Amino acid sequence: MKFFRFFLIAMLLAVPAFSAPRSIYPDPSQARVDIAAALKTAPGAHKRVILDFGGNWCIDCFVLDNYLHNEQNRPLLEANFVLVHVNIGTYDANLDLAAKYAIPLKIGVPALAVLDERGKLLYSQTNGEFEKVGRMQPASVTAFLTRWKPGSKPCSVVALNC
Repeated sequence: MKFFRFFLIAMLLAVPAFSAPRSIYPDPSQARVDIAAALKTAPGAHKRVILDFGGNWCIDCFVLDNYLHNEQNRPLLEANFVLVHVNIGTYDANLDLAAKYAIPLKIGVPALAVLDERGKLLYSQTNGEFEKVGRMQPASVTAFLTRWKPGSKPCSVVALNC
């Protein structure tokens, strides 16, 4: 009986930790405001902008966010990029932004686009590169951030091997 009471108390104390899921993506209506703010910040900070298209229902989106903010990648991200989370709802929001930045949502999310500090599209994921990020290692995100940080040789949107 003592064990049961202890177990019950432990479970009740643990419930608050699991009751409110973390939210990465703000309301879909916030996307344009956030992109505009990033494009104002980026030039003065000499950073590029990463647009992360996804939704709070997407497990791989949470994995990517964890990889972006782990102890190895966070300094690289914060020093070189302004990150904007673009909420696509349940594939029914910000579809025009996905099209503008050449993100084929039919392939899946998360999907990233990289803009230079003036807003010019440098890269968009057209092959679902991070759509299965849960099966990847954090080093894949490190390589991505390193490839696209300012000062790296920019690749065109069309280039496959750069």
